[in-house]
Amino acid sequence: MTAVSAEAAPGQTRAEGRARPRPDGGAAAPLAPRARLLPSLAAVYRAQLSRARVARIPLLFVATFQSVGIMILMRGVVDGGDEARSVVAGSSVLVVAFVALNLLAQYFGQLRASGGLDHYATLPVPPAAVVLGAAAAYASFTVPGTAVTAVVGSVLFKLPLGHLWVLAAVVPLAGAALAGLGAALGLLAPRQELATLCGQLGMSAALLLGVLPAARMPALIAYARDLLPSTYGVEALARSFDARPDWLLIAADLGVCAAVGVVSLAAATWAYRRAAVR
Repeated sequence: MTAVSAEAAPGQTRAEGRARPRPDGGAAAPLAPRARLLPSLAAVYRAQLSRARVARIPLLFVATFQSVGIMILMRGVVDGGDEARSVVAGSSVLVVAFVALNLLAQYFGQLRASGGLDHYATLPVPPAAVVLGAAAAYASFTVPGTAVTAVVGSVLFKLPLGHLWVLAAVVPLAGAALAGLGAALGLLAPRQELATLCGQLGMSAALLLGVLPAARMPALIAYARDLLPSTYGVEALARSFDARPDWLLIAADLGVCAAVGVVSLAAATWAYRRAAVR
């Protein structure tokens, strides 16, 4: 497959569907229209979902088992109240961080190291569709594990289950923020090993800053917690366990997740363009 130069001679323009003259003087063949974002995104999402289904399901089980194990360990030192809400919410969002941040950073780091980005560069799809499709596919794997962790934790700490539907907003918004961050780390890391290391460090930060109760953290660590995108998903889910949740604060936390998700996915798209042309 050959690439068509995007540069046009002075005074000439290239429009969608415009005919290109043939050297032999025959009938001109119209240029193919540009691939649209939404159909390209759907195609990349389906391809990534089918490719990663077999390989990622065992890792999703590990992520869920890890989060449930952390809650069981914390049960010995946390009885209830705000601390129990933080533990359950942080452990639930940790499943999202494990898959959307850690695994996606490893995936894009491996893709860049193996030359797999060259394959995507030849496809007639926008760069944003590649990043968003892969991020959405990896985030989709977190839904069952997050739900199981939240239900088990609620039963374990005797928290109300009535408002767990908030997970329907927490998972995609926190997943978008963390997936964009993971994709950017994997694409910007100069070596595959560094991409894996960054993903592991990011997941460790989500574990330490999300699961541990914020009231017991030093002030400096609390400021670092505010910089982590998953923190706002944790806060939104933790507030939903209240007898009378403050929906305005929950909406504000989810709004921060959404804003960070847009920024992180835009940064990942820029990183993809930067890595694909090298």
